[in-house]
Amino acid sequence: MASVPRNPPALYALAVGAFGIGTTEFLPMGLLPQIATDLHVGIAVAGLLISGYAYRHKHAGNGGRQIMSIHMKGDIVDLQNSLLGIADHNVQMLTAGQVAMIPVESMRDLAFRHPNVGMAMWYETLVEGSIFREWVLNSGRRDARTRIAHLLCEFAMRLEVAELGQPTTYELPITQEQLADAVALTPVHVNRTLKKLEQEGLITRTKRIVSIVDWKELIKVADFEPRYLHLDRPKRASMKKEAVA
Repeated sequence: MASVPRNPPALYALAVGAFGIGTTEFLPMGLLPQIATDLHVGIAVAGLLISGYAYRHKHAGNGGRQIMSIHMKGDIVDLQNSLLGIADHNVQMLTAGQVAMIPVESMRDLAFRHPNVGMAMWYETLVEGSIFREWVLNSGRRDARTRIAHLLCEFAMRLEVAELGQPTTYELPITQEQLADAVALTPVHVNRTLKKLEQEGLITRTKRIVSIVDWKELIKVADFEPRYLHLDRPKRASMKKEAVA
């Protein structure tokens, strides 16, 4: 597996100042979007993940859940709501973690008073949109084997950049039920597909630890092209440095 550039988390500069850190298995931030939607009010804070994992999801009218993204250390969850104001989906923690709750007004003030910070924030939302598009393609136009292989490849690269795992061995912080909701399959289908990937000698699993045995073959199976993650663009790194300076 090719080495992935290790960049510092994009927007830690936004956490400087007064903020609260909560450590719990299900943080209040997981409830804020639902409360905001029910009461038709805006969200006053955004969450910067210091540790742990979170995910975004929506429920269909029939009760079905679709997980739309998974977030990890260094991600600002729902950055777009600093301007939109109203949440149209839910955010929930996958694991215990620490979250810096940043007032939306402070984020807006930083963005407009410091163009480099505003540019970094804008860039992050564009990258987020790129990942969303890939997830839509993955769930909508790939078969089960390819969908799951693709998600495993994406996690391998993102976790390495966040310094949360080795290039080919990492802990997958989701259950098979949650994985099923991320790739629009049933838990039974997910279990069967993971076993097939193991039988083919592409991965091994020990509880939630995933080891990629044959990276080159796995990315072929996954139809995986990492450009959509935008992990190695020099412009991004330079903007981050300017934002922190």
